[in-house]
Amino acid sequence: MTELAIDDDNSASGARINRAGVYVALLQLLFALCWTIYVVFLPKLAAEVGIAPGAVILILMLDQAIFTIADTAMGIAADKVGALTSRIGLFVGIATAVSCAAFVALPFVTSGGPSAQVAFIGLIVVWAATSSALRAPPLTLFGKYGARPSLPWLSALTMLGYGLAGAASPYLGVVMKNIDARLPFVISSVVLLITTLALSRVERGLSGAQPKPKPRDPGKALGPLPALFIAAMVLLALGYQMHFALNSAPMFLRFAKPDDLQWLMPVFWIGFNIALFPASVVVKHRGGLIVMGAAGLLGALAVAGAEYAGNLNMLIAAQFLAGAAWGCMLMSAVSAALAIGQTGAEGRLTGLVFSALALATFARMAAVAGGLQKLPDYAPLLYWAPVACWSVAGAGLLALAASRLRRAETVTATS
Repeated sequence: MTELAIDDDNSASGARINRAGVYVALLQLLFALCWTIYVVFLPKLAAEVGIAPGAVILILMLDQAIFTIADTAMGIAADKVGALTSRIGLFVGIATAVSCAAFVALPFVTSGGPSAQVAFIGLIVVWAATSSALRAPPLTLFGKYGARPSLPWLSALTMLGYGLAGAASPYLGVVMKNIDARLPFVISSVVLLITTLALSRVERGLSGAQPKPKPRDPGKALGPLPALFIAAMVLLALGYQMHFALNSAPMFLRFAKPDDLQWLMPVFWIGFNIALFPASVVVKHRGGLIVMGAAGLLGALAVAGAEYAGNLNMLIAAQFLAGAAWGCMLMSAVSAALAIGQTGAEGRLTGLVFSALALATFARMAAVAGGLQKLPDYAPLLYWAPVACWSVAGAGLLALAASRLRRAETVTATS
């Protein structure tokens, strides 16, 4: 009877943490859609306050620079809040309320014309800084309450929201082009805020399912592993940015018309989403570092295949495989970050993963702003840089995983 009761408790706990995973995936989806809305309307809104079209890329670079700093800062703050008060949901809710207020105000403040330019930039800064609370902090709940074997599945759920938003972005850009900006800004902010305010309830359900919380020590030294892991993550993110954001459209335009891009670009994200859950099973048994490394090498082969594709069907297949590889990389990176930081540093490590993504986006935007892709001498470099980034990072991660495995076997043999 006692064993049956324990099984029931474990089942209930697992159901709660899975529901939390679906909830966090929804948060990631809603925030990513807000970002898409922002990017679609930013040129128009900037023009209304007298900002030149050429300066829009600088505003987007400012956003990514803020994300690079704020994602890690918010993750560290979530670790400390979780260790002191276990009220991560309240912390995220307050930050999101500020973020949504700034986001909603953006299309309204532009009615002031050039005189509202400072207010417009100020609102963007506030929105970018506070919206970082929606990325790493909710994920700390998985490390705090989820059993370690469940982390890959929860990471796959979370990244599903990110991938669905990526697939929907081209369609949203076409559909919303002629809509009054105030409507999507208000609707998306209200839906996001209502969803975020439920995080405290989700947190209470998780805490009730686990009467004995795991020991928390956010300040515990983690050794050199996090630095090597994040360095590899930066390379992987750079490879993704250069392949998908810079090279994919020109590749498709070799065989298709510009109007077809809205249907072809999501192929990458379809592969991303399909690969998440099968890869989570492999991560559960082999570890996140191994899957990251193997996916990096396979992704490099897929990108090389896209470069040499002789027709549209071959290119679609290569793009699908490249997207699947990126899904494996990103999902296993989140899972590895939660596992490495599971003594109370989950927020710090997952924040660094998101900071790596933002830093890579900043670098890609800087290359575009500098016209690097238009220089004949640098064109071959940009085309083959994704292959180099994913190959080097993949090989390095596999070597790191092998080293850790040998060390663990040595410890087991001597004990």
